[in-house]
Amino acid sequence: MSQKNIIIIGAGAAGYFGAISAAESNPTAKIILLEKNRTVLNKVRISGGGRCNVTHACFDNKQLSKFYPRGGSFLRNLFNQFNAKNTVEWFEKQGVTLKTEADGRMFPDTDSSETIAVCLEKKAKDLGVKIITSAGVKSVLTNENKVIGVQLLSEEKLDCDALLITTGGNPQKSAYQWLADLGHQIIEPVPSLFTFNVPDSLFTELSGVSVQHASVRIAGKKIVQEGALLITHWGFSGPAILKLSAWGARELADANYDFTALINWIPEFSENQVRENFTLQKKVSPKKLIQSNPQFTLPSRLWKKFCELAEIDETIRWIDISNKSTNKLIENLLNCPQKVKGKTTFKEEFVTCGGIDLTEVNPLTMESKFIKNLFFAGEILDIDAVTGGFNFQSAWTTGFVAGKNM
Repeated sequence: MSQKNIIIIGAGAAGYFGAISAAESNPTAKIILLEKNRTVLNKVRISGGGRCNVTHACFDNKQLSKFYPRGGSFLRNLFNQFNAKNTVEWFEKQGVTLKTEADGRMFPDTDSSETIAVCLEKKAKDLGVKIITSAGVKSVLTNENKVIGVQLLSEEKLDCDALLITTGGNPQKSAYQWLADLGHQIIEPVPSLFTFNVPDSLFTELSGVSVQHASVRIAGKKIVQEGALLITHWGFSGPAILKLSAWGARELADANYDFTALINWIPEFSENQVRENFTLQKKVSPKKLIQSNPQFTLPSRLWKKFCELAEIDETIRWIDISNKSTNKLIENLLNCPQKVKGKTTFKEEFVTCGGIDLTEVNPLTMESKFIKNLFFAGEILDIDAVTGGFNFQSAWTTGFVAGKNM
């Protein structure tokens, strides 16, 4: 029996994990990992501010799948094969221990993404995986709907018995044309995980100020998310915004990123409770200056801004507040409109909504339903998650399953 040839395209998280999984499942196979750039694992190295948010401490597969705006149900069965717990155990077996932060994100104990990159590179090398960089792929070669090899941009042809594509997401649909040529449907790619640009925001002077719990929704839509909110010099960021951008990725793209976001800065309080609080302040602290007496544990600079917007100057006491100012203050606290015009990529991390249509991929093996021995993993698929380690978990899971089934 001749030696099996396996090729993986894309030396990122999913590609490396797929190569490692394939090597462990096919010890005698010749495995080649192709990367068009001169360096490998670039996204791993810059992710999480250089710390690499490896996964999330969510060990219930059903709950884990709920963090994916697209692909959650597809991943749910795959998590039965390889999930967050398996990820933690796998890295520990390689000598890399992970720690859990208060919000559930998991990082290497070293707080360095290089630890993860080096671990993957060493494991692949130990298993005999051959890495070839500066090797862009021009096309997939098939015969009678079966993969037989690839043609590089250099025109060189490489034969293979199985092929795994893990080239990641791309904002341009044209970048997927070589896959569409195989007969696969490409879901229009649009950005996911981005911050909101609000050029006319009255809050930009408070850049750096944050609240731990806010609720943000899109006017006229049913899209709403909660979480920490950060004021930036260009608009707004933080988990609440990023989650909203992920769940609303396609609708916000359709709106050309021109919409109104409504911020509730204190979602745990109803309008009646806020009014009762103000009435109480009038009774217990009638002579206190409102601007100097922040409520609802809001940052003092933010509270002062709300007062200014409600025409409450620094000399007005609780006993002096007018009904007009009270209503204006409540409106800005609970339903503060911000006109969004544009987006900004979250740090260096780019996540795509869109890619290979999941209905055309076997949900148990990651093999194409059209082309035999062609597999997909990672962000090339129409799978994306909110921030917190979930996108990497999808890469580990799909890469592992694809590699095992090659």
